[in-house]
Amino acid sequence: MNQSEHILELAKHRRLLRAADVLEHGCSPQLLLKMYQAGKLQRVARGLYSLPDAEITEQQTALEVCQRVPKAVLCLLSALQFHGIGTQMPHEVWVALPQGTQTPALDYPKLRITRLRGTAYSEGIETVTEHGAPIRVYSVAKTVTDCFKFRNKIGLDVALEALKDAWNKRKITMSEITHFAKINRVEKVMQPYLEAVVA
Repeated sequence: MNQSEHILELAKHRRLLRAADVLEHGCSPQLLLKMYQAGKLQRVARGLYSLPDAEITEQQTALEVCQRVPKAVLCLLSALQFHGIGTQMPHEVWVALPQGTQTPALDYPKLRITRLRGTAYSEGIETVTEHGAPIRVYSVAKTVTDCFKFRNKIGLDVALEALKDAWNKRKITMSEITHFAKINRVEKVMQPYLEAVVA
């Protein structure tokens, strides 16, 4: 099997290919551009390639963002949509980045960036592998408490809907919510709503 065939085989198993992925398998990254010019691959975004007939998944945009911005974690509205909670359909990809990191220069997709520090950023990250590429997303419980933390940005109604829906679908436990509410310093804010949901 030559390098081009190897790259095509790799593209079948992974949704997106970057130069680093190809290099990791002992192939020349320059081949990606040559194969794109020959019509064997399509360029999804700068530095990202896939097969021309590759199926577009629901998580396509999330995959692209996580491939291009290594520290990005899906949060708030994008995380709610990812977990199938509530009715939010965000027009941008909501991501969390550590405090002090450079803002990514992406033309597409449009990002809505939230800066977090310490455990508020690092706790609750789940890595879901979709078509061989990782998507980093906050857990349901972390996402719900984030919604209360950023209720002024997204609306208290969205936070309440997320809490009720996640609780009714049994996607969260009280101990998980309490843990992340402490990290996000929203225990007092959430207390009356938690009591109403459990009642």
